[in-house]
Parts: sequence; structure tokens; C-alpha cells
Amino acid sequence: MIRLDNVTVAYAPGAPALDQVSLALECGRFTVLLGPSGAGKSTLLRSLNGLIAPTSGRVETLDGGPILASRERLKAHRQTTAMVFQQHHLVGRASAHANVVAGRLGHMRRIHALMPPPKADQLLAFEALERVGLLDKSLQRADRLSGGEQQRVGIARALVQRPNLLLADEPVASLDPATSDAILQLLLRVAREDGITAVVSLHQVELALKVADRIIGLNRGRVVFDGPPAALDANALARIYAGPGPISPPARAEAAADAAVVAARAPLVAAGES
Repeated sequence: MIRLDNVTVAYAPGAPALDQVSLALECGRFTVLLGPSGAGKSTLLRSLNGLIAPTSGRVETLDGGPILASRERLKAHRQTTAMVFQQHHLVGRASAHANVVAGRLGHMRRIHALMPPPKADQLLAFEALERVGLLDKSLQRADRLSGGEQQRVGIARALVQRPNLLLADEPVASLDPATSDAILQLLLRVAREDGITAVVSLHQVELALKVADRIIGLNRGRVVFDGPPAALDANALARIYAGPGPISPPARAEAAADAAVVAARAPLVAAGES
């Protein structure tokens, strides 16, 4: 569906956030990006949406055209690409419904920035809130919702775009474990139901194993692992989370804990458990 061709992104000379990354993301698959902070996960997601222009290389859609070839092409790509953020980015004083309707702005005429949105878009927003289990809170202020509910509003806002590509940048980083699992299962369900290609960055290895069709491991801007969850073993984790120097005792303990999770879940993953 979308491809990165030898993409490098450098915010400063000699320190690329992405370093010659080439990837093809297939239609309908749920891909998880794993890696430590600063590995390049957010930069990769922003490159897929055209929010960051590569220093070198290209990001291309299925028909082979670069998404940054023209303003019109970038606009068309963004209309079918939705993002879910870690910090929700909701208007707190506005209702959940109003925040979701905002996801349709890219499809509206300019005059609707000053007028009430079309009824069709308002109904679409109610339908999206129903899908994420928040129809009964449609008219409640966003800042009075729990963190998990706010993230569900963010997912509903993404759904009303009717995207082909859904990008999520650490969508559960600020949530408790149970809510994190519920949010990821919701993302997986809607992606499956709508045939959406999803790319989600995570820190939690166990959650990645539960939902991913494919895991891409990044370290210092490079792809160091690319495969199915069943192939994510202790050696792969060591490559993903390796630091520039000797590993510290806390980091070693964390890597060992992640490896234990992988080992415990390996038979389930191999059997196709989701």
C-alpha cells in the first residue's frame, strides 16, 4: 500500500532519526513498531503521513507516486490517512461528538469551518462513537472523560476520515495495562472490520505480540528486526533494545523480562492466538 524507499531523515548533520530505511507496508495488515525512545518510530510514522519530508529517499503510495510530489497529491494522501496520538489532542471544552466531527474537516468545503457541519458528517460522527462504545457520552465535554475514553474519541475521530491507512503513535503510553489492552484490541477490531492498514508504535512487547501481524524493530534509526511475532526472540529483542554502550543492570533486567514474556507467549503466537 505504501513504501519507504531508502528514506533518511536527519534533523541535524550526522545524527539521522531514520537511516536508509526501506519498507513496504501491505494492505490490511496490522504492523507494530517497537524500539526504545529515540529509535525513530515517531519519525517513521510522520514520514508516512507527509508531516516530515525525507532528507533523502522517497515515500510512495501503491501506484508508485511520491506522496510529496505535489500539494494536491499530499492532500489526497492525508485525506485517506488518519492518526491517533498519545496525547489525544482533543478540544477539552468541546463535546466528544464535536471532536469527532473535526475529523471530517479535510473532506468539507471551506465554508463549513464557519458553519455547522453537514448532517451526513454529524451522523457519521455518532456512528463512529457508537463503534467505540461512547454513544451515550457523545454530548459530554471531552475534558470530563477518562483517559481511555478520550483515546476512544481519538479513534472515532480517525474513523470518520474513512481512512485506508491508520497511524497510531504510542496510543496507550499514558494508560493503565487493562485500558491499554482494550484500546489496542479496539484498534485491531476496527482495522480488521474496515480493511484498514494500521501502523502502531508501542513500547510494550507483550501488547505487540497480542495484536501484530508484523513487527518492525528500530534502533538508532535503522530497521534491526522485521518479521512475524513468532520470530521475535531474545536475540531480536537484544538488537532492538541495544544501547550505544554497555547495557546497564536495570536495562538488562528489563530485556530479560521482555525475553521471558516472549518465551512464555511463543507457543500461543505460533498457534495464531490474537
